[in-house]
Amino acid sequence: MISKETIDKVFETARVEEVIGDFVQLKRAGSNFKGLSPFSDERSPSFMVSPVKQIWKDFSSGKGGNSVAFLMEHEHFSYPEAIRYLAKKYNIEIEETEVSNEDKEVANERESMYLVSEFAAKYFHETLLNVEEGKAIGLSYFKERGFTNETIAKFKLGYSPNTWDALTKEALGKGYKLDYLEKTGLTIVGEDKQFDRFKGRVMFPIQSMSGRVLGFGGRILTQDKKAAKYLNSPESDIYHKSKVLYGIFHAKQSIAKLDNCFLVEGYTDVIQMHQSGIENVVASSGTALTPDQIRLINRLTKNITVLFDGDAAGLRASVRGIDLILEEGMNVKVCTFPDGEDPDSFAKKSSYEDLVQYLHNNAMDFIQFKASLLVKEANNDPIKKADLIRDMITSISKIPDRIKREIYIQECSRIMDISEDVLFSTLAQISKKDVQELGKKHKEEQKAFEVHKNDNEIARATIDIQYQLEQKIIEILLLYGNKDEEFEDVLIKQNEKGELVEVKEMNTYKVYQRIFLSLQEDETELANPVFKMIYDDIINYFHQSESFEIEHYLNQLNPEIAQEVTSILMNDERDVLHNWEVKNIIVKSKGETIGQYVSETILTLRWYLVNKIIDELKTMVTSDPTIDNSETLSMVVDYLGLTNVFSKKLGRIISRHN
Repeated sequence: MISKETIDKVFETARVEEVIGDFVQLKRAGSNFKGLSPFSDERSPSFMVSPVKQIWKDFSSGKGGNSVAFLMEHEHFSYPEAIRYLAKKYNIEIEETEVSNEDKEVANERESMYLVSEFAAKYFHETLLNVEEGKAIGLSYFKERGFTNETIAKFKLGYSPNTWDALTKEALGKGYKLDYLEKTGLTIVGEDKQFDRFKGRVMFPIQSMSGRVLGFGGRILTQDKKAAKYLNSPESDIYHKSKVLYGIFHAKQSIAKLDNCFLVEGYTDVIQMHQSGIENVVASSGTALTPDQIRLINRLTKNITVLFDGDAAGLRASVRGIDLILEEGMNVKVCTFPDGEDPDSFAKKSSYEDLVQYLHNNAMDFIQFKASLLVKEANNDPIKKADLIRDMITSISKIPDRIKREIYIQECSRIMDISEDVLFSTLAQISKKDVQELGKKHKEEQKAFEVHKNDNEIARATIDIQYQLEQKIIEILLLYGNKDEEFEDVLIKQNEKGELVEVKEMNTYKVYQRIFLSLQEDETELANPVFKMIYDDIINYFHQSESFEIEHYLNQLNPEIAQEVTSILMNDERDVLHNWEVKNIIVKSKGETIGQYVSETILTLRWYLVNKIIDELKTMVTSDPTIDNSETLSMVVDYLGLTNVFSKKLGRIISRHN
């Protein structure tokens, strides 16, 4: 159990822009930061982070909250796991307790799988360092590769004993369930026995962007022709190989800082490059590059440099990967190593300075790379040359940006000595063919979009004004609730002649007090149940607390309410609620005081509620003409007079909402 004092210290220390900056490339946007949503596939940023409010909002998915909420959403952490992660990041001491068997029982399935994976990583690492078999076989192998003790510890490298069930027995003895050992792929369960999947292999833990162990890669060291050289964990609820990049946890900060990512093929390529001082490097873990992996990099940088050796099959695979990178709107360069060299071997024998210089001097634009590669294959054959030009134009057609496409067409024309007109014509043909092939799909998507669009237009046309006004009241309480402001009070007093007259006075109130008293005076409650819950909670908070800070208030809310509060706070960060005047909703202008803003919002809510009562009374009158409705009509007249009073107070004529 983590103490409240420790949790408070974590919240006080953690900066939301720093925490999220480890996972998403953020760019300054006024007083805020913006970036691509880590929860959806997008090319235009809709993800906002507010350092002032210490909250974030993803407008594409609707998610939002504080730094802990981000970790819980993005990394699927439990609340305690998020606190522990932040404590570790900011070097805050936290009391760690051994996970008991009872805790393991109540942990949900995903958390249990993470626990098992973390245990296995620790077991493999300790076996490598402390067990004779591990030291003799596994550690010797890593030392032969040139890895230092620091590097081995950094990447949690390990060894799985060459016995059938060493890990399984150890895990079961520690209270871990066989069910989760099987679901993570660590144990293969047969009808009458179970055995370790990775027996007799050196182990490479595969970590998420936050450092959680998702799965493993294991390399066999014997010459067993029947066994695969490399073996990966199977797909599971926590490990999806097409969405994971090996080394991303250690590379993320360097990628964002240097605004470039080196992409290699294997585990040892990543490790050796890191050891040589090049840390902005990741691997696709022996699988073909996927769009999800590219998007993972896209959160941190728009620039990818693909590194590979001169193997022909590897070159071809890289060409296919390049097209995928281009489709995601990213910039791609390629760097080849000399014959017989790969990133691992080249980095091992090169100094940091030489390696940096080589990468800088030999990285070429994808169009130059593709031209040099395919020209060799064409070998002055006109037919092959035509095919390779068409191949290059196909790659260019993947680029979403029209300006970039045109520049690459010009470059291709120069390199291949062919007119731009011919290339543009070919590009148009390829694009037309793609459109035709996707025509049916596009029509279906467009139809769905039109339905969605029409639904949105109807929703906007019939917008719940009361909902928006109640939302504004919550926003005012959150932003200005504890501020002292002057408000105009209208009092009924007797003048010198003994007549009752209105006297206007300016008095100072806390904003929350003014709102509370105004709603109490009208005996008005917020209609939206979530807003009412937030309103009651925040008013109670103000009554009990002398000070109010957004981040502290958010931290004590349950996640559902905290997300709603975050959405309200971040509404002003994008222009989603426009044409308020048309909807008869008063919004604060730059020249207004907070007091005016509060008064006008409350008055508009009063005006709206009175008009609802008028509509209800009119319905009663028209429902049965045989009944005497004179009293009801008199009430309508009185309420209409009240709306005129509101209009005068607001300083403008408010048209009736029909």
